Amino acid sequence: MFSRERKTPIAEWWWTIDKSLLAALILLMLVGVLLSFAASPPVAERLGLGPWHFIVRQAMFAALALPVMLAASFLGHRPARFAALGVLVVSIVLLWLTLRFGVEVKGAKRWVSIAGNTVQPSEFVKPAFAAIGAWLFAESMKRPGVPARIMATGIMLTIVAGLLLQPDIGQTALVLATWGALLFLSGISWLVIFALGGVAVGLLFGAYMFFPHFAKRIDSFVNPEGGNTYQVDKALGSLLEGGWFGRGPGESIANKVIPDAHADYVFSAAAGEFGILFCLVLVGLIAFIVIKALIGAQQQSSLFARLAASTLAIQFGLQCAINLAVNLSLIPPKGMTLPFVSYGGTSMFAIAFGMGLMLAFTRKKPEERLATGLPVYRSGVLSPAE
Repeated sequence: MFSRERKTPIAEWWWTIDKSLLAALILLMLVGVLLSFAASPPVAERLGLGPWHFIVRQAMFAALALPVMLAASFLGHRPARFAALGVLVVSIVLLWLTLRFGVEVKGAKRWVSIAGNTVQPSEFVKPAFAAIGAWLFAESMKRPGVPARIMATGIMLTIVAGLLLQPDIGQTALVLATWGALLFLSGISWLVIFALGGVAVGLLFGAYMFFPHFAKRIDSFVNPEGGNTYQVDKALGSLLEGGWFGRGPGESIANKVIPDAHADYVFSAAAGEFGILFCLVLVGLIAFIVIKALIGAQQQSSLFARLAASTLAIQFGLQCAINLAVNLSLIPPKGMTLPFVSYGGTSMFAIAFGMGLMLAFTRKKPEERLATGLPVYRSGVLSPAE
């Protein structure tokens, strides 16, 4: 498509991007649009909307999110860091503004209205914090005297405090897991890891004691007979109903009654319509994205790029795992979307930004200036690092 001799930004991007990883992410987007055809019409009908309402919007979100992902993947390491910093600052401000001016839904203020559209700032906080946290941890490892790790921890606590006040336990857990991944990747001792595990258990107990909504979900999960498990039961029914090959598009009975079949429970909807084999292929696609990104991260010369790409891949994988576990009734409902597949504009754009950064950090082109003196592959020739 592009000659290796050409030095245009697009040509350089084409020869340095991980094409299989990019293709897998685009394919996952297309799967989300496909599943909206099967899962969303019954939901739209129950809400008094046209049957194509969520389908058209999901396709529109994907069409607009793809350029966001591609644009982010064009960035070098330093511009990517500045972009992540800008997104992080704005999203943290919006996160705290939701506590005062946010739109309340089911007792939680997680959305803020901007120009007539609702935005969930916590979605953008996650990838931005992963990138900036990786930069701070990398600086701390290269310059032990710089309190960068403490700064990253302070940013994490600021985010977590805002999320708990909304409250949003699921997103809180994911931000804490992102911070934990950075600690692990930066070479922290196992003793500290076990200690932090104990702290995490204590935080879960505290959330159960002080957040009635979270406690209600735990109680319903532990004792299904004593709580409202309608949506969970119907989601499991859809998983069982589809069998190996599914009932066919629009034929699932359970999908017609799952309230969030187009969003949090889209995986269950996919099982009912297309079968377990389709769902296994979908899980395999997600696993390929995570593993390919982790492999690409380890091939980077820059410590920052390795940490950032690895953390973004882990965060993506954890969010997918949480959504799938909820669909399989392995953990209580969390309100966590399946990246690129569940319906939602904010989630789609935030994931696209995060995956664009991940693509940027896994590109074969190294940093403009490397900290090491090792030879590096640059523009088709082996040249010494500057």
